[in-house]
Parts: sequence; structure tokens; C-alpha cells
Amino acid sequence: MTRLILLGPPGAGKGTQAKRLSASLGIPQLSTGDMLRAEVKASSALGLKVKAVMDAGKLVSDDILIDLIAHRIDQPDCRKGFILDGFPRSLPQAEALDRMLGERKAKIDRVIELKVDVEALVERIVGRFTCTKCGAGYHDKFHRPKKDGVCDQCGGTEFARRADDKEEKVRTRLDAYTAETAPLLPYYKGRGVLATVDGMASMDAVTRQMSQAIGTVGVA
Repeated sequence: MTRLILLGPPGAGKGTQAKRLSASLGIPQLSTGDMLRAEVKASSALGLKVKAVMDAGKLVSDDILIDLIAHRIDQPDCRKGFILDGFPRSLPQAEALDRMLGERKAKIDRVIELKVDVEALVERIVGRFTCTKCGAGYHDKFHRPKKDGVCDQCGGTEFARRADDKEEKVRTRLDAYTAETAPLLPYYKGRGVLATVDGMASMDAVTRQMSQAIGTVGVA
């Protein structure tokens, strides 16, 4: 059984690494955003409650999010464990998650922090752009198309940037992470489950570090 949480600011690569770990460990990657959309689409009792909250322009409460995760981890594909990507985001959420898992005689086995250099991360995010035809990703500095203005994958000539990848918005998101999520690090460190990896390393190197951290579950 391997129950994981990935922590790190926006753009640190949590989603990419979660997909890799999901494939190698055979456990699902759980995103609260994806779960919320699935419940709403299914028109379940929880989904109808979520839809009413969202239609009113309000934020989904922590209680609803915990109910959502509880329902999801009770599914058969979570029998061997799961990877939480993007949750918890605050100390109250972390405490509520621990209580819910405790009721199931379960606990988080490892929390992996992707440690990054903020200025380098801003540069990484602000420089991103994608091909509008096939979705291939590029970067102004680190990964430009081989031929300027032409996608390497499909030959498309139109590219786009995310509106929230502008520097001012990126820094706002990073500040919010520091204020809300950073306090989770001492919380999980105190429980002996926190491991830190170098999020600025290459994608493969980060994956190797994560695998090593997971391999010590039950040892530390």
C-alpha cells in the first residue's frame, strides 16, 4: 500500500511526475478538480451538491472535498494506494484528511515536496507556449521549435500562451502557495513522512529521486 501526496508550487511539475508515478506504481493519480467534474457529470448526490455550490459562484468547502476524496479512495482501483496531486492546500485540509484516513485505519505513507528556485520557476512558467493544433509544448528559452514558427510535431504555425502564465499572475500564485501550503511542510515533517526532491533537476532525475523516496516508505 502506497498513499502519496505531492507538494510544490504551480509549475513545479507535480502533474507530470504524478502521471509517471501512477504508471510505475499502478496506483491512480487523484486530482480534486477532476473528481469534482466527474461527480457533477455523473449527477451523483455529491455531484448535485457540488454543482449547486459552483453555480452559486462559491468555493467548494473542505468538508465536501474530504467527502469527495473519501468516496474516491474507497473505489477498487485505490486498493493498492493513490497519489494526491494538488490536495491538501492548507493545514486544516491536511488535518481533516488525516482524520478521514484514520477512520479507515489508514494514513499517508509519504509526502514528497518538489523544491524549486522561485526565480527560475517564474522563468520556466512565463516562457511556456503550446501549438494550438496538437498541443505540443515549447519554451522561449529551453525548448524552441527546430524551425521558428513551425511545430515539430504537426507542422502547425499557430501557438498560444496561457493567460495566467503572465509574470504578475505567476508571482501571485506563488505567493498564495507560500502563504497557504508551505505550512504543510513542518506538519508532515513532524510526522516523519516528508521527503524533499530537487524540482529543478531534469524530469528523469526528479522521477528517480521520487522513486528513491517512496522506496524508503516504512524505513524512515
